Amino acid sequence: MTTPTATATPPDVMEQHVETGKERRQEEKLKNASIDDWLPITSSRNAKWYYSAFHNVTAMVGAGVLGLPFAMSQLGWGLGTVVIVMSFVITLYTLWQMVEMHEMVPGKRFDRYHELGQHAFGKRLGLWIIVPQQLIVEVGTDIVYMVTGGQCLRKFHDLVCHGSCRDIRLTYWIIIFGSVHFPLSQFPNFNSISAVSAAAAVMSLTYSMIAFFASAVKAAHGGAAHAAVDYSLRSSTATGRAFGVLNALGAVAFAYAGHNVVLEIQATIPSTPETPSKKPMWRGVVVAYAIVALCYFCVGFGGYYAFGNAVEPNVLISLERPRWLIAAANLMVVVHVVGSYQVYAMPVFDMIETVLVKKHKFTPGVRLRLIARSAYVAATMFVGMTFPFFDGLLGFFGGFGFAPTTYYIPCIIWLMLRKPKKYGLSWSINIICIVIGVVLTLISPIGGLRQIILDAKSFKLYS
Repeated sequence: MTTPTATATPPDVMEQHVETGKERRQEEKLKNASIDDWLPITSSRNAKWYYSAFHNVTAMVGAGVLGLPFAMSQLGWGLGTVVIVMSFVITLYTLWQMVEMHEMVPGKRFDRYHELGQHAFGKRLGLWIIVPQQLIVEVGTDIVYMVTGGQCLRKFHDLVCHGSCRDIRLTYWIIIFGSVHFPLSQFPNFNSISAVSAAAAVMSLTYSMIAFFASAVKAAHGGAAHAAVDYSLRSSTATGRAFGVLNALGAVAFAYAGHNVVLEIQATIPSTPETPSKKPMWRGVVVAYAIVALCYFCVGFGGYYAFGNAVEPNVLISLERPRWLIAAANLMVVVHVVGSYQVYAMPVFDMIETVLVKKHKFTPGVRLRLIARSAYVAATMFVGMTFPFFDGLLGFFGGFGFAPTTYYIPCIIWLMLRKPKKYGLSWSINIICIVIGVVLTLISPIGGLRQIILDAKSFKLYS
């Protein structure tokens, strides 16, 4: 009986297998590189520092700033001032952390928020922690901007017509606003919408100053009428005041939302070992936050001073005179939220196209973008038409989605990766931010949801 012997693989066959494996890996690498050159976030890296400034202003100063006087009416002077200022300080700190962590691993850039999360929490867990939160923020913001754009278009129409025109449903104004985004959504990447974003940033500063000065003039010339302005909390019942505070906390959190696109913005800036991207990025962030401080504090405190607890959820709706100036301000808001919508939509487009091309093997190209991005615009427009509750949406999305990605997830990642000394200054600051952010996440959506339910009682579908 003979024992069978294993047939040895000839050396040339083994070498051929190795070469084939190398070729396949090389082809896969080249294919992924070509896809990255096509995807919105990584297709262009020639942005300047001032691109960072106006992208961040466009992302930050939006519907949220117009809701700050309303939030003040639910918090009062003392608590309202503390919450707005404290949120400004915390979010500036966490934004600095994210800019610093963009290139914390030598030779690697975390171009997307979820990539940083995957580095900290693990490839699978990081994806599940970050992506749902980021989508809630970006999609939620775009829905709110659909409502904001429609409301401001209608307000502009009403101010110009001054009662001589036929009343048009808010639904139609949202459709008009949304239709603008079908062609704009086809711009390939962040740098291609830089002009739109720059115009939006200028508009945000301009209409914020109009809202502030118009409020100041109204207060100064109000005489006895202004003396009667009521600064007590908006609701007359203890339950209403409690829920109002929760909703206001979410609305303030909504106002500070730029973190969800900051790594994606930084990814567009060139980087070398001598000049890392964090230097021009931080310069742009400082300029942006100076503008944010000017807009938020002036509008939030000025609007509340002028109207007290009678202020509307969107302060521009409260303002009536001078009519031409308020009409112009509402039109500026429309221009601004057009740009803001695109800034928040770009990372979503990147996610959608990454999944379609890399996972489902769709061919990258114009047709794919046309269908995928148009479907996204149509979906956000439909939801905005169905639930046009500005104040409730601010509170709900602000607490549920914005607080984690803005207030404390950057701090958790910082503690995990940088490992500051326990009980030291850095460690303590991060723990405080985490506690505040977790409390916001747990309590503020309750107020927003209640406000949506209250608004829905008197709402007629597609009215």
